[in-house]
Amino acid sequence: MTVLPATDQRDQTRVHRPIRLRRWFMGAAVTLTVAALLSLMVITLSPGGIGPVDIVMIVFFAITLPYTAVGFWNATIGLALMRFAKDPLRLTCPAAATDDPEMPITEKTALLLCIRNEEIAPVVRNLEAMIAGLSDRGVADRFDVFVLSDTSWIDMVAAEERAIASVAERHAGRISVTYRRRDDNPAYKAGNIRDFCERWGENYPFAIVLDADSYMSAASMSRLVRVMQANPRIGILQSLVVGLPTESFFARLFQFGMRLGMRSHTIGAAWWQADCGPYWGHNAIIRLAPFMADCHLPTLSGKPPLGGWILSHDQVEAALMRRAGYEVRVIPEEFESYEENPPTLTEFVRRDLRWCQGNMQYGPLIGMPGLKFLSRVQLVLAMLMFLGSFAWIGFMTVTALRATLASQPETIFRPDTGLVLFVTILTMIFAPKAATVLDVVSRSAPRRSFGGVVRFSASIVGEVLFFMLLAPVAAFAHTVFLAGLPFGAKIGWSSQRRSGHTVSLGEAVRRFWPQTLLGLAGVVGFVSVSSTALYAALPVLAGLVMAVPLAVVTSSGALGRAAVRLGLWRIPEETDRPQELAPLRLPALAPHPEPAAGDAPLPALPEAVNG
Repeated sequence: MTVLPATDQRDQTRVHRPIRLRRWFMGAAVTLTVAALLSLMVITLSPGGIGPVDIVMIVFFAITLPYTAVGFWNATIGLALMRFAKDPLRLTCPAAATDDPEMPITEKTALLLCIRNEEIAPVVRNLEAMIAGLSDRGVADRFDVFVLSDTSWIDMVAAEERAIASVAERHAGRISVTYRRRDDNPAYKAGNIRDFCERWGENYPFAIVLDADSYMSAASMSRLVRVMQANPRIGILQSLVVGLPTESFFARLFQFGMRLGMRSHTIGAAWWQADCGPYWGHNAIIRLAPFMADCHLPTLSGKPPLGGWILSHDQVEAALMRRAGYEVRVIPEEFESYEENPPTLTEFVRRDLRWCQGNMQYGPLIGMPGLKFLSRVQLVLAMLMFLGSFAWIGFMTVTALRATLASQPETIFRPDTGLVLFVTILTMIFAPKAATVLDVVSRSAPRRSFGGVVRFSASIVGEVLFFMLLAPVAAFAHTVFLAGLPFGAKIGWSSQRRSGHTVSLGEAVRRFWPQTLLGLAGVVGFVSVSSTALYAALPVLAGLVMAVPLAVVTSSGALGRAAVRLGLWRIPEETDRPQELAPLRLPALAPHPEPAAGDAPLPALPEAVNG
């Protein structure tokens, strides 16, 4: 195990004194919030006494609360820092706040581009742009590129080899480009990176990890390296990743909501997590010496999907880095670090289920010797993110059955406290997005960057409706998958369809008929009780019933292009187009031609609403 110098250990102790107070505050706030909501639920279920069914409902409800409460308090703290702190970055990531842009890059960094069965053209497009950016800044000689392939589809292998060889030839003399393919992918992506470490890791102090859809500007990569050079206690430094501008209708809706929610959530989380921050597995820099020495993942006992190699490696590696005495930090501000989001509902659910399978493997790891207490909490929260979906579906199902079978439904629930509970939970769920919305609308520059007041307001309304339809669809998919995990259900590590494509009606029916069936059954059940009960359950039932049309409509290329032209669900890069994105030639940033003769022109918003 690598050990920090004694002076660094004493410095860490001094730093932790105020951080400890922040964590006590966060722990107390979350605990009191959960206790208050549970008490309110008990009161709501109190008519007629608390019986076995009530206890089941309370247990389901309790499982959903920790993740929701943490999200709410992250957003609340994040909003307070965004609006009232003179320098939020200094309070959340001091090392990044004191970064000197003039510091020369003296250390050699490996860029690790991990791919598996990917369409190679977009990968090469992003890679070429990143190399060109490093060359333009005059720092390309301080970086080496490694394309680490786990591709198993033979017809793609030759295309990869030709494409990367061409990149290496074009940039010969400026930057080294190495292509390596494993015949199989033992240990998944973590094994891919471990193989690099064993072959070349000793030659590099740092490595920046990239996914196939990652894009980072030269300025952002240089910043990560400078911060690591100046702060030897940091073992992993994570950037805040945002979505690339896109014409995909689904991705526009999804990443607009993520753009609103992630900033306040990440700032608030970084304030109390501090040196025990997140690692998301890409768009981050790692210090290779402690990573190679102390972050080797264990192989879980038992068979897959819950045993064997760890699928969601990132948070475990962060926990092991903290155990070794190094900091794991996140820079909670947007600085030219991008990814592509799933273009359709089917791809989104498939990605979610892969994360679900990986996170459910964390159970045996929570008790690993030597882990920091906060690292154990983070592993538990990662599991609750998906177990919460199972609990919500269980809670709603038991509620519907109980209300349907009761002879006098009004004697089961207290409507007054039930309404208070319903509004409170919705407020907490939407708090991260609401916090950023409040910050944006209070300042003119952010308002303009999101398209102006009218466009921003319309986009918010549309995203809220989209989220309310999406959430129960995803929650039910998580529930079915979780129920099948003990019986061998698994998703594995396969490629994603990242380019835009339509979802046919037949495909949507095959994928989402269970959601539709459950939603229709719920509507019939609640209608048999009362229209009031139906209205209360509508936010969940609507998404389930509409799952098939939601998948089809949000995959529409025409709707995506129309949204771009109308400026709906716009992100700031579409208003002030950054130069570092120009080489990607993204359709969402391209000038839009006038409609051809015979085409119906799309309505345009007046210029007055642009700011």
